[in-house]
Amino acid sequence: MAKILLIETTTRTCSAGIADNGRIVSLREDMSTDYSHSSLLTVFIEEVMHEAGLQAGDVDAAGVSEGPGSYTGLRIGVAAAKGFCYAKDIPLIAIDTMKALTATGLHHMSQIQGVTPPVAGKTLYCPMIDARRMEVYYALFDRDLNKMGKTRAEIIDENSFREEHLQDARIFFFGDGAAKCREVLTSPNMHYVPGVYPSVRGMASEAEQLFGQGKFVDLAYFEPYYLKNFVAGKPRVKGLYS
Repeated sequence: MAKILLIETTTRTCSAGIADNGRIVSLREDMSTDYSHSSLLTVFIEEVMHEAGLQAGDVDAAGVSEGPGSYTGLRIGVAAAKGFCYAKDIPLIAIDTMKALTATGLHHMSQIQGVTPPVAGKTLYCPMIDARRMEVYYALFDRDLNKMGKTRAEIIDENSFREEHLQDARIFFFGDGAAKCREVLTSPNMHYVPGVYPSVRGMASEAEQLFGQGKFVDLAYFEPYYLKNFVAGKPRVKGLYS
């Protein structure tokens, strides 16, 4: 049984919580469009600790969503998690963002429909994170959260997900990258689940399992999983020709 501070900042959602024995006991989240993670995260950490009745020394580990996602969001979340672990001399757990998002999606679907969709044949679950324009980060999972291949970055078009092994599969899409694909991916086997976003809610069970297995990352050398190299945009400068 472990008390774990959880942090999720891979998208516009800023989420922090305390998991006790694999169950969320306190939670703070904000889904503002202005990416105010830097001002909110430390406040959220203090609030969830207080709500859970914990002092900093009572926490056994910190878990952070490792990516992919927003470059800046990832840096903020990992920096906060590392700082907490260094200060309290506790281990850091890195959690696959796509797996956690799938866990959140499956729970969300069960709440809406009463049970996880019982369908005949092959069923896959596809978490998607917006990577700007028509590009998304995505992965495929089965109902047992087994990952079917690697996490990918792909520009979505009408030919996406037309691999032979996916032709007859029923695929459920969710996450902030899924909505913009809806008009492009229109196969009857493709279904969209709204209202699912990255959250520490989907991290609690995996964090408890990794803690029990002693699967921690190196505090000094751990880096977020960016998937793509960061490319800084050129700021728009108003001048004589603007």
